[in-house]
Amino acid sequence: MSTDPAPRRAPASHRDAPDGRHAPVPTLAALVADVLVLVPDAADGRRTVLGLAGPPGAGKSTLAVHLVREVGRRLGAGVAAYVPLDGFHLSNAQLERVGRLDRKGAPDTFDAWGYAALLARLAAERDHDVYVPDYDRTLHEPVAARHRVTPAARLVVTEGNYLAADAPGWRAAREHIDVLWYVEAPDDVREARLVDRQLAGGRDEPAARDWVECSDRANGEWVKPSRDACDRVIVPPELPAI
Repeated sequence: MSTDPAPRRAPASHRDAPDGRHAPVPTLAALVADVLVLVPDAADGRRTVLGLAGPPGAGKSTLAVHLVREVGRRLGAGVAAYVPLDGFHLSNAQLERVGRLDRKGAPDTFDAWGYAALLARLAAERDHDVYVPDYDRTLHEPVAARHRVTPAARLVVTEGNYLAADAPGWRAAREHIDVLWYVEAPDDVREARLVDRQLAGGRDEPAARDWVECSDRANGEWVKPSRDACDRVIVPPELPAI
């Protein structure tokens, strides 16, 4: 197995039409096979970070968890670890302080520098557990140490909207991502998923649709220009939620 990460730009055969309408939909098995190539040999002494960028509702977190599970089944538990950007949401108290609670999820409502520092730790600290925060959609707050990256981890799969963004903090994080995929889905599919997400989080339907139209849609449009900064563009298959 090669220990070299994939090139920063994928071959033309891996990149779809500019508008995304003709992008082939790979199977999960095909994506797992591509990811397995990225995993360094155990004796190599390093780990690879695969990033999944893309607009909200594209399926990044679901795909990331499936990839981590499938790599674990093939190579052993703990070989792959999941690191979500959502753990670096600013708390509601901080968003209220800066007057941005109504735009939670926008680029400036994350601790991008903290996320970059965590990725740097994951590259440098291989001899002990590293704990990773997450976002709780019931509490509507970030929570500490929900995930754990053990010394056995040779692949980290991290995902979030702004991993390819050309802005301070996000550029610092990008320096620690070896391979970056852009995950996309049709806007109508994404927005239906996002409405369902808001309903599950406790909003009624009018409030859920208002949030998606006023917040999530704007965030998605902000993300789209970063598509061409990624190594590969994929439309993920339909996967069961985890």
